[in-house]
Amino acid sequence: MLSLEDMLPRDHRARIVWSFVKTLDLEPLYEKIVVTKSTVGRNSIAPEILVSLWLLATLDGIGTARELGRRCETDIAYLWTLGNVTVNYHTLSDFRVENGAFLEKTLVDTVASLVAQGLVPLETIAQDGMRVRASAGSSSFRRKPTLESLQQQAQAHVDRLKKESENECDRSDGDARRQAAVERASRERQERLDEALRQFEELSKQRESRRKGDGEKTRVSTTDPDARNMKMANGGFDPAFNVQFATDADSRVIVAVDVINSGTDSGQMAPMHEKVCSTYDKTPKAQLVDSAYATKGDVKTVESKGTEVVSTIPRGSVLESKGKDPHAQQPGESDEYTAFRARMAKEEYKELYKTRPSVAEFPNADCRNRNLRQFKVRGLVKVKAVALWHAVAFNFTRMVNLGALAI
Repeated sequence: MLSLEDMLPRDHRARIVWSFVKTLDLEPLYEKIVVTKSTVGRNSIAPEILVSLWLLATLDGIGTARELGRRCETDIAYLWTLGNVTVNYHTLSDFRVENGAFLEKTLVDTVASLVAQGLVPLETIAQDGMRVRASAGSSSFRRKPTLESLQQQAQAHVDRLKKESENECDRSDGDARRQAAVERASRERQERLDEALRQFEELSKQRESRRKGDGEKTRVSTTDPDARNMKMANGGFDPAFNVQFATDADSRVIVAVDVINSGTDSGQMAPMHEKVCSTYDKTPKAQLVDSAYATKGDVKTVESKGTEVVSTIPRGSVLESKGKDPHAQQPGESDEYTAFRARMAKEEYKELYKTRPSVAEFPNADCRNRNLRQFKVRGLVKVKAVALWHAVAFNFTRMVNLGALAI
């Protein structure tokens, strides 16, 4: 009467997720499992269970391992996915952020399969950036003197805890675990402060090279040194990361993902174009971007490789206000940029550009609807892993809609 198999509807999404995961190449995850006769421990959880749990959780908008852990105790779909296996939130949390390479390979493999089936033509791609709040507050940004002072305090705290641990040998198991947790938190804080100081040096040099005396004003977050203050959609500034998606215009499938900590999209078109071309061994005929991407260097690079850039003309309204034609060649421009200007005067390309929001902003909106509004993890590596989970989940829904997955 309480059979999970009978309680879960036959057409439930969890069953489709499980069937999809079983088609993936999970060998890289199995290779990480180490089996030894000399080490005592519990059996490893099958990777397909953990992948299915996080894919289903992402589709359901669950953003933390603790919440997923609770669902694994109460929700039929997650209990069905687990079978008789139990899992804690530590295992779920580690698995989510430690397998970025596997997730990127999964994204590429599924898109390549759709390309082979003719469902993703890769004739036209669109690129857009989405700024997502970081797991850090604005008040966590500090200048160098404060960072150095906090680093010294953190080091002194770690040394004191280490000395206390060496002097207190007789402890109960509970006290030992609590002490180990305190020591781990102290070490992690010290590591973040060390990284904050390292990044401060790099950022201050960059700002000083752009404007003399500006390097001293540099501030870095003590909570997440990789986060940067960025202008958000609401017009304010918050610590955030810039998630970049490249999407196929015909199928609305995400074909490439990147995460940067630059608040501007300038200079991001050429790297994404190269990533798509090298990954799928195919050069798109057109790339749709907004004017922030259409820098002279990137347009020249992309156009020279055979892809037409479709975008509004940067500072076009300024040229018009001065009585100049924004589609005419300007002094010092490359031939590729001149061709780009002239092309965007044609109605067919203006109409093509109008399709950009429905392509490039569609995955952004879908991911936000699935709770990608603030990262709950820290650091570029972990943040990109979360972004890849969302990309794989988004593509899963597109594959269902395209008929590439049986329902």
